[in-house]
Amino acid sequence: MKKHAIIPIFIPHLGCPHNCVFCNQVVITSRDNDVTVSDARKIIDEWLTTLAPGGKKAVETVEVSFYGGSFTGIPMEKQTEFLRLAKEYKDRGLVDKIHLSTRPDYITVPILDNLKEYSVDTIELGVQSFSEEVLQKSGRGHTREVIYTASEMIKDYGFELGIQLMIGLPGDTYEACIMSAEETVKIGPSIARLYPTVTIEDTEMYSMFERGEFLPLPLSESIRRTKDMYKILTSNGINVIRIGLKSSEAMNSKIGFHPAYKQLVMGEIAKEEIENGICGKEITVKANSKCYGNIFGHKGINREYFRDEYPGLIIHAVVDNSIPDDRYIVEKS
Repeated sequence: MKKHAIIPIFIPHLGCPHNCVFCNQVVITSRDNDVTVSDARKIIDEWLTTLAPGGKKAVETVEVSFYGGSFTGIPMEKQTEFLRLAKEYKDRGLVDKIHLSTRPDYITVPILDNLKEYSVDTIELGVQSFSEEVLQKSGRGHTREVIYTASEMIKDYGFELGIQLMIGLPGDTYEACIMSAEETVKIGPSIARLYPTVTIEDTEMYSMFERGEFLPLPLSESIRRTKDMYKILTSNGINVIRIGLKSSEAMNSKIGFHPAYKQLVMGEIAKEEIENGICGKEITVKANSKCYGNIFGHKGINREYFRDEYPGLIIHAVVDNSIPDDRYIVEKS
């Protein structure tokens, strides 16, 4: 049985008066119209025909997840309509969890009381960065202190906390990215997401790019930062549930987007571990079946790297499912 499935309901830009320099929710969510409660019910029912045919779940855990905007910035009445709908399915046993994303500055006691009443499980905060300079240049409209306060409140209420970070925003540096990962560890969320910054038309950041005031990160540097942030988070027990943005027709041509971004990052981690473990001219690299492909890298990029940098090196790749995810055991053959 499949372990986890998400029913995504995208609510683009509802409730958010801010204009972050990177944001164009129409492109990001591939929606240009508001979602009604009736729309949400239809989405859930359509997903459940596959996830719970005949009322019997085919996966262990099903989540209804509200994405795409600042959910808790919606008027309370509207929030409650969506939450009441999700809770209906949860009470019927068709859905196990209710999950939403929002901004740190839209967390208050009344909001959390309402979320608790309607059995919300997980709250993800779009933190993006802990750098005051990055927050200011990105037009976030709040300071880093708001992040700490909101995170503490969410955890005090017993919700599962998630934190989303972006790599390569205006004013960002490698050091700021590492600091953001380290501050995330101090807060101690259960889950995290890492997103590369994508430069999208009809945003202030795109205008900054055209004026020469903002330079998007080269792909290699974006991958390097994400790799190191991922290692900091996961080594401290934080589950990184997503790396990179979802591919879509609208996103695929944007500056900074790569459809295989996660594979590139994970392949770089594998390459680094393998290189550190080289112990002769012929080695065996073991990984579990989930991570096995990372040994070779996206489109064989690691195979080419080792061929060029270590002429004559022979690598035998072996599946060993006793090895944890993202670990690579290198032995002399």
